[in-house]
Amino acid sequence: MGQRERGAVGRAASPGLALLPRQGAPRLLGRSLLDHLGLEALPPFVESASDLLELAGFRPRAGEPGMWERDEVAVQAGECPLEDGARLVWTWALPEQEGEATQRQVRYLSLASHDLRGTLANIRSYAAMLLSGRIPLEPKAQRGLETILRNADRALAFSQDYFDSTRAHLGALAFERERQPLEPLLAAAVERQQAAARAAEVALVLDGHAALPLMDIDGGRIQHAVESFMQHHLLRAQPGERILVHAIPTGEAVRVEVRREGLPLSEEDTAMVFSHQERAFQEKKLEDALRLHLARQEVEVHGGTVGVETDAGGTTLFLTLPAGLSQELAPSAAAQP
Repeated sequence: MGQRERGAVGRAASPGLALLPRQGAPRLLGRSLLDHLGLEALPPFVESASDLLELAGFRPRAGEPGMWERDEVAVQAGECPLEDGARLVWTWALPEQEGEATQRQVRYLSLASHDLRGTLANIRSYAAMLLSGRIPLEPKAQRGLETILRNADRALAFSQDYFDSTRAHLGALAFERERQPLEPLLAAAVERQQAAARAAEVALVLDGHAALPLMDIDGGRIQHAVESFMQHHLLRAQPGERILVHAIPTGEAVRVEVRREGLPLSEEDTAMVFSHQERAFQEKKLEDALRLHLARQEVEVHGGTVGVETDAGGTTLFLTLPAGLSQELAPSAAAQP
Protein backbone atom coordinates (compact mmCIF):
# COMPACT_ATOMS: atom_id res chain seq x y z
CA MET A 1 0.00 0.00 0.00
CA GLY A 2 1.27 3.51 -0.78
CA GLN A 3 1.84 5.98 1.98
CA ARG A 4 -0.53 8.92 2.03
CA GLU A 5 0.18 12.46 3.07
CA ARG A 6 -2.41 15.16 3.42
CA GLY A 7 -1.51 18.80 3.51
CA ALA A 8 -1.82 22.28 2.12
CA VAL A 9 0.58 24.71 0.58
CA GLY A 10 2.37 26.79 3.21
CA ARG A 11 3.05 30.50 2.89
CA ALA A 12 5.85 32.37 4.67
CA ALA A 13 5.00 35.63 6.39
CA SER A 14 6.94 38.74 5.36
CA PRO A 15 7.36 42.15 7.04
CA GLY A 16 5.66 45.26 5.75
CA LEU A 17 8.05 48.14 4.99
CA ALA A 18 7.71 51.81 4.11
CA LEU A 19 10.24 54.65 3.92
CA LEU A 20 9.45 58.03 5.49
CA PRO A 21 11.90 60.54 3.92
CA ARG A 22 12.74 63.83 5.57
CA GLN A 23 10.81 65.57 2.80
CA GLY A 24 8.13 64.34 0.45
CA ALA A 25 5.57 61.57 0.46
CA PRO A 26 6.19 58.18 2.10
CA ARG A 27 7.40 55.39 -0.20
CA LEU A 28 6.07 51.85 -0.04
CA LEU A 29 8.58 48.97 -0.14
CA GLY A 30 6.38 46.07 -1.24
CA ARG A 31 2.67 45.49 -0.60
CA SER A 32 2.89 43.56 2.67
CA LEU A 33 2.43 46.69 4.79
CA LEU A 34 -0.80 47.56 2.96
CA ASP A 35 -2.04 44.01 3.47
CA HIS A 36 -1.23 44.12 7.20
CA LEU A 37 -3.03 47.43 7.68
CA GLY A 38 -5.90 46.82 5.26
CA LEU A 39 -5.06 49.88 3.15
CA GLU A 40 -5.32 50.43 -0.60
CA ALA A 41 -2.49 53.00 -0.58
CA LEU A 42 -0.29 54.92 1.84
CA PRO A 43 -1.66 58.22 3.16
CA PRO A 44 0.10 61.15 1.43
CA PHE A 45 1.33 62.68 4.70
CA VAL A 46 2.80 60.46 7.42
CA GLU A 47 5.19 61.66 10.12
CA SER A 48 5.83 58.45 12.09
CA ALA A 49 4.88 54.81 12.51
CA SER A 50 2.32 55.68 15.17
CA ASP A 51 0.86 58.32 12.86
CA LEU A 52 0.45 55.71 10.11
CA LEU A 53 -1.15 53.16 12.43
CA GLU A 54 -3.61 55.70 13.79
CA LEU A 55 -4.54 56.86 10.29
CA ALA A 56 -5.25 53.21 9.44
CA GLY A 57 -7.62 52.98 12.42
CA PHE A 58 -5.32 51.05 14.80
CA ARG A 59 -4.85 51.81 18.49
CA PRO A 60 -1.99 50.82 20.83
CA ARG A 61 -2.64 47.65 22.80
CA ALA A 62 -2.48 48.39 26.52
CA GLY A 63 0.55 46.93 28.30
CA GLU A 64 2.21 45.61 25.09
CA PRO A 65 4.63 48.14 23.53
CA GLY A 66 4.77 47.92 19.73
CA MET A 67 1.45 46.07 19.47
CA TRP A 68 -1.48 47.69 17.68
CA GLU A 69 -5.03 46.47 17.15
CA ARG A 70 -8.15 47.33 15.20
CA ASP A 71 -11.29 45.30 15.80
CA GLU A 72 -10.06 41.69 15.60
CA VAL A 73 -6.84 42.48 13.72
CA ALA A 74 -3.51 42.90 15.55
CA VAL A 75 -0.06 43.82 14.19
CA GLN A 76 3.35 44.56 15.58
CA ALA A 77 4.88 47.82 14.31
CA GLY A 78 7.80 50.16 14.84
CA GLU A 79 10.32 52.37 13.08
CA CYS A 80 14.11 52.64 12.68
CA PRO A 81 16.03 55.92 12.08
CA LEU A 82 18.34 55.99 9.04
CA GLU A 83 21.58 57.94 8.57
CA ASP A 84 20.06 60.49 6.18
CA GLY A 85 17.33 61.41 8.67
CA ALA A 86 14.65 59.26 7.04
CA ARG A 87 12.85 56.54 8.97
CA LEU A 88 12.04 52.98 8.04
CA VAL A 89 8.59 51.91 9.24
CA TRP A 90 7.92 48.19 9.60
CA THR A 91 4.89 46.06 10.41
CA TRP A 92 4.57 42.37 11.14
CA ALA A 93 1.40 40.31 11.10
CA LEU A 94 1.10 37.96 14.05
CA PRO A 95 1.43 34.34 12.85
CA GLU A 96 -1.68 33.23 14.71
CA GLN A 97 -3.59 36.24 13.42
CA GLU A 98 -2.53 35.55 9.84
CA GLY A 99 -3.48 31.90 10.22
CA GLU A 100 -6.91 32.73 11.62
CA ALA A 101 -7.56 35.23 8.84
CA THR A 102 -6.59 32.68 6.19
CA GLN A 103 -8.81 30.04 7.75
CA ARG A 104 -11.76 32.44 7.70
CA GLN A 105 -11.18 33.19 4.02
CA VAL A 106 -10.89 29.50 3.17
CA ARG A 107 -14.14 28.75 5.03
CA TYR A 108 -15.81 31.61 3.17
CA LEU A 109 -14.59 30.19 -0.14
CA SER A 110 -15.93 26.77 0.80
CA LEU A 111 -19.39 28.23 1.42
CA ALA A 112 -19.32 30.13 -1.89
CA SER A 113 -18.12 27.02 -3.73
CA HIS A 114 -20.87 24.88 -2.18
CA ASP A 115 -23.63 27.33 -3.10
CA LEU A 116 -22.45 27.98 -6.66
CA ARG A 117 -21.45 24.44 -7.60
CA GLY A 118 -24.56 22.99 -5.97
CA THR A 119 -26.78 25.13 -8.19
CA LEU A 120 -24.80 24.29 -11.32
CA ALA A 121 -24.87 20.58 -10.47
CA ASN A 122 -28.65 20.67 -10.15
CA ILE A 123 -28.98 22.31 -13.56
CA ARG A 124 -26.69 19.69 -15.06
CA SER A 125 -28.55 16.84 -13.35
CA TYR A 126 -31.96 17.90 -14.69
CA ALA A 127 -30.59 18.42 -18.21
CA ALA A 128 -28.96 14.97 -18.15
CA MET A 129 -32.18 13.40 -16.88
CA LEU A 130 -34.19 14.92 -19.74
CA LEU A 131 -31.59 13.70 -22.24
CA SER A 132 -31.60 10.14 -20.87
CA GLY A 133 -34.02 8.99 -23.57
CA ARG A 134 -36.94 8.21 -21.31
CA ILE A 135 -38.78 11.35 -22.43
CA PRO A 136 -39.33 12.00 -26.18
CA LEU A 137 -37.81 15.33 -27.22
CA GLU A 138 -38.14 17.43 -30.32
CA PRO A 139 -34.79 17.98 -32.09
CA LYS A 140 -34.72 21.66 -31.16
CA ALA A 141 -35.36 20.89 -27.48
CA GLN A 142 -32.69 18.19 -27.48
CA ARG A 143 -30.11 20.54 -28.99
CA GLY A 144 -30.98 23.15 -26.38
CA LEU A 145 -30.58 20.67 -23.52
CA GLU A 146 -27.26 19.46 -24.93
CA THR A 147 -26.05 23.05 -24.95
CA ILE A 148 -27.18 23.49 -21.33
CA LEU A 149 -25.33 20.30 -20.37
CA ARG A 150 -22.08 21.39 -22.05
CA ASN A 151 -22.22 24.84 -20.53
CA ALA A 152 -22.99 23.44 -17.08
CA ASP A 153 -19.96 21.13 -17.31
CA ARG A 154 -17.81 24.04 -18.46
CA ALA A 155 -19.05 26.27 -15.64
CA LEU A 156 -18.48 23.55 -13.03
CA ALA A 157 -14.91 23.02 -14.25
CA PHE A 158 -14.21 26.76 -14.33
CA SER A 159 -15.62 27.36 -10.85
CA GLN A 160 -13.57 24.47 -9.46
CA ASP A 161 -10.41 25.92 -11.03
CA TYR A 162 -11.21 29.37 -9.68
CA PHE A 163 -11.80 28.23 -6.10
CA ASP A 164 -8.77 25.91 -6.14
CA SER A 165 -6.50 28.64 -7.50
CA THR A 166 -7.77 31.09 -4.90
CA ARG A 167 -7.14 28.56 -2.13
CA ALA A 168 -3.62 28.08 -3.48
CA HIS A 169 -3.08 31.85 -3.36
CA LEU A 170 -4.10 31.74 0.31
CA GLY A 171 -1.63 28.93 0.95
CA ALA A 172 -4.44 26.42 1.50
CA LEU A 173 -4.60 24.26 -1.62
CA ALA A 174 -5.56 20.77 -0.43
CA PHE A 175 -3.58 17.89 -1.85
CA GLU A 176 -3.00 14.23 -1.07
CA ARG A 177 0.24 12.46 -1.93
CA GLU A 178 0.38 8.76 -2.69
CA ARG A 179 3.22 6.72 -4.16
CA GLN A 180 1.97 5.64 -7.56
CA PRO A 181 3.00 5.15 -11.21
CA LEU A 182 2.69 8.11 -13.53
CA GLU A 183 1.73 6.22 -16.71
CA PRO A 184 -1.93 5.52 -15.79
CA LEU A 185 -2.47 9.21 -15.02
CA LEU A 186 -1.10 10.24 -18.41
CA ALA A 187 -3.21 7.61 -20.16
CA ALA A 188 -6.35 8.76 -18.33
CA ALA A 189 -5.60 12.40 -19.19
CA VAL A 190 -5.23 11.55 -22.89
CA GLU A 191 -8.42 9.50 -22.89
CA ARG A 192 -10.44 12.30 -21.27
CA GLN A 193 -9.40 14.77 -23.97
CA GLN A 194 -9.85 12.44 -26.97
CA ALA A 195 -13.39 13.65 -27.73
CA ALA A 196 -12.23 17.27 -27.86
CA ALA A 197 -9.26 16.25 -30.02
CA ARG A 198 -11.50 14.42 -32.49
CA ALA A 199 -13.81 17.43 -32.68
CA ALA A 200 -10.80 19.60 -33.50
CA GLU A 201 -9.54 16.99 -36.02
CA VAL A 202 -6.29 16.71 -34.08
CA ALA A 203 -4.42 13.50 -33.23
CA LEU A 204 -3.77 13.24 -29.47
CA VAL A 205 -1.17 10.56 -28.78
CA LEU A 206 0.43 9.15 -25.64
CA ASP A 207 3.99 8.63 -26.85
CA GLY A 208 6.10 5.72 -25.61
CA HIS A 209 8.70 6.41 -22.94
CA ALA A 210 11.29 4.70 -20.75
CA ALA A 211 10.37 3.13 -17.42
CA LEU A 212 9.52 5.75 -14.81
CA PRO A 213 10.04 5.65 -11.04
CA LEU A 214 7.06 5.51 -8.72
CA MET A 215 6.25 9.02 -7.56
CA ASP A 216 4.84 10.61 -4.39
CA ILE A 217 2.19 12.81 -5.99
CA ASP A 218 -1.44 13.82 -5.83
CA GLY A 219 -2.63 12.00 -8.94
CA GLY A 220 -5.68 14.20 -9.46
CA ARG A 221 -3.64 17.41 -9.32
CA ILE A 222 -1.01 16.18 -11.77
CA GLN A 223 -3.60 14.78 -14.17
CA HIS A 224 -5.42 18.13 -14.12
CA ALA A 225 -2.16 19.94 -14.90
CA VAL A 226 -1.39 17.66 -17.86
CA GLU A 227 -4.95 17.98 -19.20
CA SER A 228 -4.66 21.76 -18.90
CA PHE A 229 -1.62 21.66 -21.18
CA MET A 230 -3.59 19.57 -23.71
CA GLN A 231 -6.58 21.93 -23.58
CA HIS A 232 -4.32 24.93 -24.16
CA HIS A 233 -2.89 23.27 -27.28
CA LEU A 234 -6.33 22.19 -28.52
CA LEU A 235 -7.53 25.80 -28.45
CA ARG A 236 -4.75 26.70 -30.91
CA ALA A 237 -4.38 23.51 -32.94
CA GLN A 238 -5.23 23.38 -36.64
CA PRO A 239 -6.90 20.34 -38.25
CA GLY A 240 -4.35 17.66 -39.03
CA GLU A 241 -1.87 18.63 -36.31
CA ARG A 242 -0.66 16.25 -33.61
CA ILE A 243 -0.36 16.63 -29.84
CA LEU A 244 2.12 14.25 -28.23
CA VAL A 245 2.31 13.43 -24.51
CA HIS A 246 5.67 12.12 -23.38
CA ALA A 247 7.43 11.53 -20.04
CA ILE A 248 11.21 11.61 -19.64
CA PRO A 249 13.11 10.51 -16.49
CA THR A 250 15.99 12.94 -15.94
CA GLY A 251 18.06 12.00 -12.93
CA GLU A 252 16.30 13.25 -9.83
CA ALA A 253 13.17 14.38 -11.67
CA VAL A 254 10.63 13.32 -14.27
CA ARG A 255 9.73 15.72 -17.07
CA VAL A 256 6.28 15.45 -18.68
CA GLU A 257 5.97 17.12 -22.08
CA VAL A 258 2.81 17.97 -24.00
CA ARG A 259 3.91 19.02 -27.47
CA ARG A 260 1.83 20.41 -30.33
CA GLU A 261 3.39 19.82 -33.73
CA GLY A 262 2.51 22.75 -35.94
CA LEU A 263 2.91 26.51 -36.11
CA PRO A 264 4.72 27.53 -32.89
CA LEU A 265 3.54 30.23 -30.52
CA SER A 266 4.88 33.71 -31.15
CA GLU A 267 7.61 35.04 -28.90
CA GLU A 268 5.08 37.33 -27.18
CA ASP A 269 2.55 34.55 -26.58
CA THR A 270 5.28 32.22 -25.31
CA ALA A 271 6.36 34.76 -22.70
CA MET A 272 2.77 35.14 -21.47
CA VAL A 273 1.62 31.50 -21.36
CA PHE A 274 1.61 31.28 -17.55
CA SER A 275 0.89 35.00 -16.89
CA HIS A 276 -2.80 34.54 -16.14
CA GLN A 277 -3.79 38.13 -15.30
CA GLU A 278 -2.00 39.67 -18.28
CA ARG A 279 -3.48 37.06 -20.61
CA ALA A 280 -6.98 37.50 -19.19
CA PHE A 281 -6.92 41.26 -19.72
CA GLN A 282 -5.46 40.91 -23.21
CA GLU A 283 -7.70 38.05 -24.37
CA LYS A 284 -10.82 39.34 -22.56
CA LYS A 285 -11.44 35.89 -21.09
CA LEU A 286 -10.06 33.96 -18.15
CA GLU A 287 -10.83 30.26 -18.64
CA ASP A 288 -7.61 28.96 -20.27
CA ALA A 289 -5.35 31.45 -18.50
CA LEU A 290 -6.75 30.44 -15.10
CA ARG A 291 -6.53 26.75 -15.95
CA LEU A 292 -2.81 27.01 -16.75
CA HIS A 293 -2.21 29.16 -13.68
CA LEU A 294 -3.77 26.49 -11.48
CA ALA A 295 -1.70 23.84 -13.28
CA ARG A 296 1.41 25.77 -12.30
CA GLN A 297 0.24 25.99 -8.68
CA GLU A 298 -0.53 22.26 -8.63
CA VAL A 299 2.94 21.39 -9.89
CA GLU A 300 4.70 23.82 -7.57
CA VAL A 301 3.00 22.34 -4.49
CA HIS A 302 4.87 19.13 -5.38
CA GLY A 303 8.17 21.02 -5.55
CA GLY A 304 8.12 20.96 -9.35
CA THR A 305 8.28 23.55 -12.12
CA VAL A 306 6.49 24.33 -15.39
CA GLY A 307 7.69 25.91 -18.60
CA VAL A 308 7.21 26.38 -22.33
CA GLU A 309 9.59 25.87 -25.25
CA THR A 310 9.17 26.54 -28.96
CA ASP A 311 11.05 25.59 -32.10
CA ALA A 312 10.33 25.58 -35.80
CA GLY A 313 8.29 22.38 -35.47
CA GLY A 314 5.94 23.34 -32.67
CA THR A 315 5.35 24.28 -29.02
CA THR A 316 6.03 22.20 -25.91
CA LEU A 317 4.47 22.79 -22.50
CA PHE A 318 6.26 20.82 -19.81
CA LEU A 319 6.32 20.13 -16.11
CA THR A 320 9.04 18.58 -13.97
CA LEU A 321 8.40 16.58 -10.80
CA PRO A 322 10.95 15.38 -8.24
CA ALA A 323 11.31 11.61 -8.49
CA GLY A 324 10.07 9.57 -5.51
CA LEU A 325 12.58 8.30 -2.98
CA SER A 326 11.91 4.74 -4.14
CA GLN A 327 14.12 3.45 -6.96
CA GLU A 328 11.46 0.92 -7.91
CA LEU A 329 10.38 1.36 -11.50
CA ALA A 330 6.85 1.09 -12.81
CA PRO A 331 6.33 -0.89 -16.06
CA SER A 332 6.88 1.19 -19.18
CA ALA A 333 3.73 2.17 -21.06
CA ALA A 334 5.49 1.18 -24.27
CA ALA A 335 5.99 -2.34 -22.91
CA GLN A 336 2.40 -2.83 -21.79
CA PRO A 337 0.03 -4.70 -24.13
